[in-house]
Amino acid sequence: MEPKKMSTTRMKAMKAKGEPISMMTAYDYPSAKLAEEAGVDVILVGDSLGNVVAGHESTLPVTLDDMIYHTKAVTRAVTVPLVVSDMPFMTYHGSIDATLAGVGRLMREGLAKAVKLEGGAEIAPTVEAIVKAGVPVMGHIGLTPQSVYQIGGYKVQGKNSASARKLLDDAKALEQAGAFAVVLELVTDELSQQITKELAIPTIGIGAGPHCDGQVLVFHDLLQYASPVVPKKFVKTYANIGDAIRNGIAQYVKEVKSRSFPAQEHTFHADLEIAGHLYGGRVDGE
Repeated sequence: MEPKKMSTTRMKAMKAKGEPISMMTAYDYPSAKLAEEAGVDVILVGDSLGNVVAGHESTLPVTLDDMIYHTKAVTRAVTVPLVVSDMPFMTYHGSIDATLAGVGRLMREGLAKAVKLEGGAEIAPTVEAIVKAGVPVMGHIGLTPQSVYQIGGYKVQGKNSASARKLLDDAKALEQAGAFAVVLELVTDELSQQITKELAIPTIGIGAGPHCDGQVLVFHDLLQYASPVVPKKFVKTYANIGDAIRNGIAQYVKEVKSRSFPAQEHTFHADLEIAGHLYGGRVDGE
């Protein structure tokens, strides 16, 4: 039987049934294809591609064109997971018309099925406008990478009563504005548990403990597909493909240097008649 396509309504039903939601970032065709084959429910085309793929120190340099390009690659690869794409830095803080134009490009050109925005109550009117335009919106609060310089670094959020109260209010504001889910990043376990309990929409945690309705990790983190690998407390390594890739390439280089690759099984040969023409009418061995 064909797998059932993931949707925003199905995600809400999964929360109601207590069925955990698996979400993973992917930035290209092969990683998205592998994620679908492995059974991932939701694929996020994150602006974290700025760090992970492009080598920037933050997500801020990522453009709307970057997001469209990578989202198109992902949406070409999958049919079952819900594909959510990030709206990049400063593309949804101006006029509503400009914001909707950017959202429209991401949906029309990138073929995303939903967009994700960072921020809480302050962006609730924007979320509401996008939802009213017919586009599903996923919220993102806690550690918001687009505000990393304002926050002062990658720090756990909600560690005191004032910030915890604000994050709970932010989550409720996003739900009220029409968001279908909220990502909680680097939020204390106790707070994420409370937010999850008080919201009717799913929460997706990353560094937010086990009580969220779902979890998300970056493809490159969970597979250690990076160099150097930077350990993160909230990441579990499920496979180390970085070492496997490095070792494979090193063996290739060694065999090229020793002329053991390509071997005869990797080599094509011409017919004797053609070979004779190539060598001036003479074939070696005649």
